[in-house]
Amino acid sequence: MELNTIKDAFDRVTKKQKVSSSKSQETIEHVTQEIERALSRIQSGTSQPDCNSILGELKTKLKEMVPLGQLEATQKELNLAMTKYTKLLEKQFNPDISKSYRNVDFDFHTVNQIVASHLYREGMFDIGDCFVNESHEEPVIDKKTHFLEMYQILESMKSRDLGPALKWATANHEKLQQNGSDIELKLHRLQFMEILKLGHRDEALKYMRTYISPFSNHFPEIQKLMACLLWAGKLESSPYTELLSPTHWAKLAHELAQQFCNLLGESYQSPLSVMVAAGVEALPTLLKLANVMMGKKQEWLSMKQLPVPVDLDQEFQFHSIFVCPVSRDQASEENPPMLMSCGHVLCKQSITKLSKNNSTRPFKCPYCPTEVEVGQCRQLHF
Repeated sequence: MELNTIKDAFDRVTKKQKVSSSKSQETIEHVTQEIERALSRIQSGTSQPDCNSILGELKTKLKEMVPLGQLEATQKELNLAMTKYTKLLEKQFNPDISKSYRNVDFDFHTVNQIVASHLYREGMFDIGDCFVNESHEEPVIDKKTHFLEMYQILESMKSRDLGPALKWATANHEKLQQNGSDIELKLHRLQFMEILKLGHRDEALKYMRTYISPFSNHFPEIQKLMACLLWAGKLESSPYTELLSPTHWAKLAHELAQQFCNLLGESYQSPLSVMVAAGVEALPTLLKLANVMMGKKQEWLSMKQLPVPVDLDQEFQFHSIFVCPVSRDQASEENPPMLMSCGHVLCKQSITKLSKNNSTRPFKCPYCPTEVEVGQCRQLHF
């Protein structure tokens, strides 16, 4: 989809709209001024013949002054640009996307659960409850409870209250360490700096001894915090002003949300949001394919695999994918990638065809002169 073309057309419409609006406004102001002058003269107490004369002069002036033809031309140019822009939008953004998908027997219970989980994950708890009630689904109590806790922690952090976050990190200390996360130390560091920022050196030192000293494997970080104690009351002019930056709160809130989802076994991004975004990116290719397959509707409806690749951005690529260079099929559990003795890789079905379904019959590798036997092939795991 060529978005630059659409942007250029939009800019042209905007420019013509501004010109048309400016000229119309200017004309209206001139007309208003002439009418006000005529009213002022009439209200000054002149006789009836003079009123008729004033109105006659006003009519003549308005005819001479108002460039109706020019206004019409400007409006016509704007309408033409709007018409072209509308047609371009209809061409680029196909309004009928129904032909790009096929009827699939969805498990509506699963779909409803996914939608409800998405609403709770996004913090829309009232809407999530309403959706669950209206869809007559069983409440997703566990997910709602967990995400409610997460948002309560994040809201507290917005108010510069680290208590709930520290309580959660302490309760999940072992799991966070197993994941290699140092978010607990970062939370304590932030709390330490908040205490020190108020000039409470003794309280900050006590806090360090109690909560930060156990993280002895992060000695350089502790060393830096110890040095901050020397600058109590004047941290803004110290070499450690970076530790006072408000961005630490936002970054830490983001990291906490990631670690929270990680401990729940959930991805940080909503699967439903990722799926919709990927679908939007793939839609132009699917629409083109649907147009090409228009005359082969039955084949399109029964197709198990797309005949062309759908390129998605790196953000939508979560796992390694292998496509057989012979059959062009994507590897699957039923058709896994197999490493041949020569070092080349083909899918299992391609090897079966090349060996003519004979496990002892040697066959030539399609990419080198080596003779290969099926028994020597080994399944690859990405």
